[in-house]
Amino acid sequence: MQFIFFGSPEFAKIILEKLINAAYIPAIVVCNPDRPVGRKKIITPPPVKVLAEKHNIKVYQPEKLEIKNFKLEIGEIDFAIVAAYAKIIKQEVLDIPKLGTIGTHPSLLPKYRGSSPIQSQILSGDQTIGTTLYLMDAGMDSGPILAQQKLNNYQLTDKFSDTLNKLANLSGDLLIETLPKFLTNEIKPQEQDHALATFTKKFTTQDAFIEPTGLETAINSGGGIAEKIYNKIRALNPEPGTWTIKENKRMKILEAELTSGNKLKLKVIHFEGKLPQTI
Repeated sequence: MQFIFFGSPEFAKIILEKLINAAYIPAIVVCNPDRPVGRKKIITPPPVKVLAEKHNIKVYQPEKLEIKNFKLEIGEIDFAIVAAYAKIIKQEVLDIPKLGTIGTHPSLLPKYRGSSPIQSQILSGDQTIGTTLYLMDAGMDSGPILAQQKLNNYQLTDKFSDTLNKLANLSGDLLIETLPKFLTNEIKPQEQDHALATFTKKFTTQDAFIEPTGLETAINSGGGIAEKIYNKIRALNPEPGTWTIKENKRMKILEAELTSGNKLKLKVIHFEGKLPQTI
């Protein structure tokens, strides 16, 4: 079976590595172009590209998926897998694989459709999170579901990076378990209950702002506001990065914890122009 793998960041790289280790080797990997990264703007390949080249897998990095060029690049394809590709894939591209295109989405659809499901689940304080495999259509994460699984080892102290790693590993394992049944037509896709759909958005720097008065209350008195701010710190670091204003200066809040009295305790902060400091 010839298949395409669409994906670029670390989440996709973890999934691709699991597939390769299970002998599911894509014919071609489609990922974002190399981008400038960091203050020095060093041109850096996506993690998926690095992994693919290590295994001598063909890589295609279009700025835009033009159907004519795309068909020339990929040849005959049986199915496709999409994991954190971050570009809109038109229906004419989704229709190319004979068996369809499997989307990998780190939430329990139809909840948290869109670009930031991991951050949104942490922000909401959800105790139960998971991942979904579904057949992609022209909508946003709206296609029929092939398989779902809850994340059993999720902790309400997990940071974004911890949660991403766990959900990526869970998604890879679920793909390996599901693909044999999918390829032999043993799975009947289940339509989502669209009435229950919720949607996420891309978070901005302003979304990551923490009001100084609310922060003071969370530290001194605790309660619900402490949990809310703690979840924001867990969810929005490293990007876009939680911050506040203290002594007329911008202060990033990199790490925090909830004490046994349910009060917020800052652990690592970073004032502009200075090194991060542990409190």
